[in-house]
Formats: sequence, structure tokens, C-alpha cells
Amino acid sequence: QVQLVESGGGLVMAGGSLRLSCAASGFAFSSYSMGWFRQAPGKEREFVAAVSMSGKTTYYAESVEFRFTISRDNAKNTVYLQMNSLKPEDTAVYYCARLGNAYYSGRYHLQTPLRYSHWGQGTQVTVSS
Repeated sequence: QVQLVESGGGLVMAGGSLRLSCAASGFAFSSYSMGWFRQAPGKEREFVAAVSMSGKTTYYAESVEFRFTISRDNAKNTVYLQMNSLKPEDTAVYYCARLGNAYYSGRYHLQTPLRYSHWGQGTQVTVSS
């Protein structure tokens, strides 16, 4: 079955960096675009970044663009989220997700949580001021 396992979260001071990883298994990883979402306490889950099947196309939420970088290694079935210049408002549980339909493409689909069918358990990121 599809499994997504996130790692790399933790506590970091404002201005610091973290690298999240998501190890995928149980499906043809290179055939699906992947996304990262986050959810802060009392808030809805929000889009952070997404990457196309090949890794050549990426999308970012405005709040993280130029600070976060999403990438993937199809040989290792892993997607990454490099987070730099972290801010206290980045504090959230971060989730890795797989699109429900391999044919979805473009920002509209990749930024929409309902387009994703499988989710990891999440990893906590806490940024202290």
C-alpha cells in the first residue's frame, strides 16, 4: 500500500534552516507529482510547495517562495523540502502528500489539498523567536 513517511522536523531558531524528507513506497513514485502542506494549530491545512513528476516544475505558496525549495530524487523515491530563513509563522505540522491522479498538472491542481489522495503522518516544525 502507499506509504509516505516524513522526517527532519524539529525546533529551530528564527533565521535557521531545516530539511524535511518524505520517503515514499507502494506506488510508482516517478509517475506522480508530490506536494508539501502544513497545518498550524487552529488553522486549516495550507499548500506549501509542489513538484512535478520529473522535478523540473515547482510551485510555491507566496509566503514561502524564495525561502523554501522543493525537490525530489526519483531514484530514492524521496521528496525534500529545504527550508531557509525560517520564521515563527512557519511553525506547523508539515505533511507530504501524493496526488490522487497521475494526470493532474498545473498550479491549480497541485495547490489544492482535495487533489491529493495519500498523506504522511506529518512532522512538527517549531520556529522560536
